[in-house]
Amino acid sequence: MKFINKHRIIKIYLLLILSFFLSEVFFRVAMKFDVLSWPTFRIFLGVNVLALLFSLLISLFNKLFERICVILLSLTVGIYAIVQVASFYYLGVFLSFGTAGQAGAIKEYLGLWLASFKPVYFTVLIGPILVIAYYIFEMIMNRRIKKAQANEKPKKLTKKQQKLVEEENKRDKKIRIIERIVLAIFVLASCGLFYVTLVNKKMQNPLQLEKNTDLFINPDNPNISVNQFGATVFVILDFKTTLLPVNNTTTQNYVNNCLNLNNVSVDYLRTFDDTAWNELNDNTKNKNYRLLNEYFMSRQVTPKNDYTGTFEGKNVIFIMMESVNTLAINEEYFPNLYKIYNEGYAWDNAYSPRNACSTGNNEMSGMVSLYTIYRSCTYNNYKNNKYFESVFNLFNNKGYYTTSYHDYTDAYYYRNTIHPNMGSGKFYDVNKLGIKYNAEYKEWPSDVLLMQKASNIFLNGPQDKPFMAWITTVTSHQPYTVGSEFGDKYIDLYKDTKLPVAVQRYLSKLTEVDKAIGELLKILEENNKLEDTVLVLYADHYPYGIATKQLQKAFSYDLTENYEIDRTPFIIYNPGVTPERHTELTSYMNILPTVANLFNLDYDPRLYMGQDLFSETFNNRLVFADGSWQTDKAFYDATNGKIKYYGSETLSREEIINNNLEVKDMIRMSNLAITSNYFDYLGKGLEKYKVVENSETEQ
Repeated sequence: MKFINKHRIIKIYLLLILSFFLSEVFFRVAMKFDVLSWPTFRIFLGVNVLALLFSLLISLFNKLFERICVILLSLTVGIYAIVQVASFYYLGVFLSFGTAGQAGAIKEYLGLWLASFKPVYFTVLIGPILVIAYYIFEMIMNRRIKKAQANEKPKKLTKKQQKLVEEENKRDKKIRIIERIVLAIFVLASCGLFYVTLVNKKMQNPLQLEKNTDLFINPDNPNISVNQFGATVFVILDFKTTLLPVNNTTTQNYVNNCLNLNNVSVDYLRTFDDTAWNELNDNTKNKNYRLLNEYFMSRQVTPKNDYTGTFEGKNVIFIMMESVNTLAINEEYFPNLYKIYNEGYAWDNAYSPRNACSTGNNEMSGMVSLYTIYRSCTYNNYKNNKYFESVFNLFNNKGYYTTSYHDYTDAYYYRNTIHPNMGSGKFYDVNKLGIKYNAEYKEWPSDVLLMQKASNIFLNGPQDKPFMAWITTVTSHQPYTVGSEFGDKYIDLYKDTKLPVAVQRYLSKLTEVDKAIGELLKILEENNKLEDTVLVLYADHYPYGIATKQLQKAFSYDLTENYEIDRTPFIIYNPGVTPERHTELTSYMNILPTVANLFNLDYDPRLYMGQDLFSETFNNRLVFADGSWQTDKAFYDATNGKIKYYGSETLSREEIINNNLEVKDMIRMSNLAITSNYFDYLGKGLEKYKVVENSETEQ
């Protein structure tokens, strides 16, 4: 103990590095990340720098302060790591300061989230527990030493002995100074080695979506950032970037200009006069706007096809269904969803990738076909943005009467602001619809009532205009682990399934959603509007309030394989169409361009990151929120930088890298367009220079 007391700074450092690194190692084990890897070495260097810096600072204070600080720091790192593991497995994403605006909503299901914790998560606390155990041991030993010293008779020191003590104290002071200098050198050395791990090619995964140097500057992809830097360094980078935002805008257009239009009929080709756009770009000084102009103008235009104008002039109702997965396609339990799935256009390989603030962000992607910012509650954080190319404005330009509806308040998402800014003629929330609701988190209004109230508005709008309505449902929202009105209302129908009670409650809520679809079909038919109306249905996300192991019991395929848990229904229904089942890989990104083509709207395909699903040039590749992607040949896991093949056919390294580059460009350019409110600038700019062109032509 005498040695430890003399070398406190070393002791503090060893305790901190032990605790920090053990927490990170067990975090990687819980996350199923590779432990014996370069990222683990990089993580060690990162937490080593922190341990060194904290030990230099803490050693300046007394022992009580030391104990409190070291224990609190160890517990903070450990608890934060547990929170991130639990959040990933419960919500499908890591938490970020960019999603802090949802904290008020998260507290509502805090108990359900805590209940999802597994014992393996708590192994992350082994490091902090060892630190606490050490300090208990140290206190016991110090008390014994003091007790032993108290029993000894004090001896009077001779002058020679006093001189030796003074010399020893001087040496100790010099040693402490040397220790500080050495630790400071170690800090610099660790920083240098950390930098080497960022740039050394042998320490990089060549198939990684994002470069580590880019992620260190801007950790815009939490999955890869946490894997490469660890939870502790990520939270520091995340906090830094939240305070001082960085636009990582390097773009390389490798693949997005490779559409083969040679065999496309001339009648199907779309052409655009970019004179006004070029004029706008020439007069723009903002480098981000210029970059975005050049990027979007460089993208090729997808052609028309045999489906173009199939629904031209018809009414349309978009329905984003809360927490609906493929269990909803069941003839026995959900006849209405089953009917429209089998009698309309349906996609068997449709997905709603998990996202930060999934409902809001995925609603936004459905409306504008842009990738939202993965570590941000984008829908709320950029609520004042305007999009002239949004789904509402495309139909506004075609003379439609546009409205939108949701049977809840703005407690989660600011739709009363967002929808009008998106172009909705009028947005109706639960209060404007006159629907009673319960503020208690587990109770949600009935979607049947939502359909009744909403249809009464859009069916009684201007009779000389077709209508376009956007409806976002809520009844099937979690929680499922506790009883609720609609979670229990139809639960007896599912008693014989022997599924977990949480799954039965979910199915009970889905029954109300199915009845809501049936109610809407009935109302449209009674008003002679069904033949002239198209329904477009998709889901915001899977029911993540149910533990995957419990949900798995209702499925024949592995939900944990290749993000299969994100598989959801996508349907376009009209009673006049010949039923078609499609196998293309798709998500909410492709909804807007597909519908725009079916209704023959005036739209520029270059402005959307999704594609028309009926196009002969459709790129059959599904992109997930973290940058992972899937084709009919392979699944690329962006978090781990690994690729898995489905058969004997493989992709070359160049093909994988080119896919990554295009995906990265689409995500980054989408994010930059959102953060800079680019489409508001573009819409106003194009109008301005078109007016100038027309004036010059008239003269």
